Amino acid sequence: MSDEDRRTSGPDNSGERLHLGSADSSSLPHWTEPATGQIPRFERDPSGGIAPDSAGPADSTGEIDIWAAFAGDPEPAEAPTTMNERVVEPGWGEAPLFGEVEERREPARISIGTDPTGEVAARTGSRTGPVAREPRPTPRTGDRSGRNLPVAVTAALVIAAVFLGALLWRPAAVVAFVAVVLGLAAVEFYGRVTERGYRPATVAGLIACVAAPLAAYWVGESALLLVLVFAFFASAIGFVGAPGVQSAPLPNTAITMMGVVWIGVLGSYAALLAGVSANGGALSNAGTDTLLIVIIGVVANDVGALFVGSGIGRTPLRPWISPNKSVEGLVGGTVFTFLAVILVGLQSDTWNDLSEWLLLGLVISVMAPLGDLIESMFKRNLDVKDFGTLVPGHGGLLDRFDALLFALPSSYYLLLVLEPWT
Repeated sequence: MSDEDRRTSGPDNSGERLHLGSADSSSLPHWTEPATGQIPRFERDPSGGIAPDSAGPADSTGEIDIWAAFAGDPEPAEAPTTMNERVVEPGWGEAPLFGEVEERREPARISIGTDPTGEVAARTGSRTGPVAREPRPTPRTGDRSGRNLPVAVTAALVIAAVFLGALLWRPAAVVAFVAVVLGLAAVEFYGRVTERGYRPATVAGLIACVAAPLAAYWVGESALLLVLVFAFFASAIGFVGAPGVQSAPLPNTAITMMGVVWIGVLGSYAALLAGVSANGGALSNAGTDTLLIVIIGVVANDVGALFVGSGIGRTPLRPWISPNKSVEGLVGGTVFTFLAVILVGLQSDTWNDLSEWLLLGLVISVMAPLGDLIESMFKRNLDVKDFGTLVPGHGGLLDRFDALLFALPSSYYLLLVLEPWT
């Protein structure tokens, strides 16, 4: 056929057609024929024409199944021999298409076991089930809160001896003892809130807490209002001189006044009770007797709540505040308080009637646990265990006298209302 005939007669389809299968496979249909819907099969090229990575695995006939890659899980790529080995992804040429070669690192797998201290040694790792921990030894001399009872009792006896010596000497010595205790408690409070991010007017607060019992003993109840006014003036004016509002004058003034009221004002009622006895005459023992009974009643309440709560306590009083305080402990503390008030009242010249003992015991049984619970609530809010460490086995002075801070004002006004000396 001439060149002209080939140009005018179209493609020559009379010759041998292209075969892609084996020798016995059927020929491909002409492009003008309708589609059959069959999938062509490709043989492995002995010369390597078909790349093995671009086709599926060979079946039993030696042919490549290109759909086998979609039938199951692909075989995992060979992992790098080291964590920092660079891996070049297949692409166009010798480097990836985009960007630089990325580093592939195998994630570090940390197995969690039991360390000698019983604590988990790592916070992350494979999920291998629960971790066995060695039980921690429980202190033989402590209670449920971890308090060392022998040390705590010794510290309490020392404080009691100092207080009784001041009580037997003169009311002014009691006031001096109270002023020192309140000053140290204020140091603990302001130091702890400063650690937690507040910036109180510490100097103004300390002066107010020490001055409050002295002024109350010298002038009376009206002096407490004057102390509050001057404390507020000093703390607020101090923040006026701050470089900017970043000093947070509102919350820091509030935290300053909280310490003044909670420690300075409430604690000053011990000085007011001592001041009653300082007047002489029929009241010579009324204030000191009341102060002694209140302190013994508060201690009895704490001891009763501790032993009963540790032994049979099952019902939490306020679990979000203190999980160790229970309703059973509250009842036990109340019983111990009434017994202590009655026993001490039998020796008192001021409180000498059963109804008076019961009323005083009721006030202590309500206010002492309330003061303890409120102090625990403040510590929970600050996320601290104790306000201080001045008293071995007890924490700080504020931790030891928190119940008294609520029992003293209530007992003072009960004394004024009942006038048991009459």
